[in-house]
Amino acid sequence: MRAPTRQEFREILAGFDFWLLLATVLMAVFGLVMVLSASGIMAEKYFGGVYYFFVRQLACCVVGAGLMVFLALAPQQIFLKTHYFLLGIACALLLTALFTPLGVEVNGARRWISLGITRIQPMEFAKIALVLYLAWFLSHKKDLVRTFSVGVVPPFAVTGLFGVLLLMQPDFGGAAMLAMLLFLMCLAGGTRLVYLFMSVSMAAGGAFLLIVNSPYRSRRLLAFLDPFKDAMDTGYQLVQSLYSFGAGGFWGVGLGAGKQKLFFLPEAHNDFIVAVIGEELGFAGLSLLFFLVAILLWRGFNVAVKQEDLHRRLVAYGMTLILGLGAILNMAVVLGVAPPKGVPMPFVSYGGSSLLASFVCAGILLNLSRETDPVVRRAAVGGAA
Repeated sequence: MRAPTRQEFREILAGFDFWLLLATVLMAVFGLVMVLSASGIMAEKYFGGVYYFFVRQLACCVVGAGLMVFLALAPQQIFLKTHYFLLGIACALLLTALFTPLGVEVNGARRWISLGITRIQPMEFAKIALVLYLAWFLSHKKDLVRTFSVGVVPPFAVTGLFGVLLLMQPDFGGAAMLAMLLFLMCLAGGTRLVYLFMSVSMAAGGAFLLIVNSPYRSRRLLAFLDPFKDAMDTGYQLVQSLYSFGAGGFWGVGLGAGKQKLFFLPEAHNDFIVAVIGEELGFAGLSLLFFLVAILLWRGFNVAVKQEDLHRRLVAYGMTLILGLGAILNMAVVLGVAPPKGVPMPFVSYGGSSLLASFVCAGILLNLSRETDPVVRRAAVGGAA
């Protein structure tokens, strides 16, 4: 055994997408800065230290970066051949959050599992497990994927199971996210359009029934349509978010100088951190964030297009979808284009589970951006030595 030479190390990294890595790192650093700015007041009041949320986010960044590097250098079998195992783990985590004492209830929802010093949100990892399963299924059943019995029933049943567990928490936004992943993965995987649009119609009908039969969801939908009509109650969060953007102007009021985070804007460091960016860094800061998201999606889809194997192509496509849908839905919510839902901005919003899941997606994409499986290349290098 010996350390690889500089030339061998370059060969190991051949094809590595450094633009994707750069966008990932810059978004994570940007997120750390904004979490510190957005959470300091709340952290000092409730936890006795300005850096409480920042330190926790930094620790998750370190762990997430380690996961990303590991997955970027690991054999691809780790994520190509373990879909059923990961599905089982994700299902077990969702059940644990719902039916065991480890489940933590916050604001009437059991979406978290307490591990003592931290909490995890199973939904974030269920997305990755589902995408890995769908990529395997759609690629290995491609000859039968256009039939109803094979192309629709199994993937829709698995997604439906996860969706039911999420609705029981309740997490309507999480279930909707999984439904969107299923639709887009099946669309790329070759499922017949008639089946997809039938499923969309059924899903829309089910969503309508869930909304009209839930006073809470109905109020939130009406508040989204006209937030200023009930600006002190159901429309409060969206109104405060819009005030943040209005106050920012082009250059913003200055990093750390925002006022909406001073207990006016709920969840300022979580799902609505983009509103804080809009207030403190203005249109210029938002443009930087949008630019980084655009690079991330561009390079992610570029990795998918370059894959010769359908399985790997769908995995790369699905990982990019997780990051892209998360970013787009978060922006839509804080800008008032979509009803308020708990969708974090990848790499930027405070939250360990979301951050770790985002780094996992980036690590898988970086692995697939190589010219060959890292293990195969290392074996070739070792054999030549």
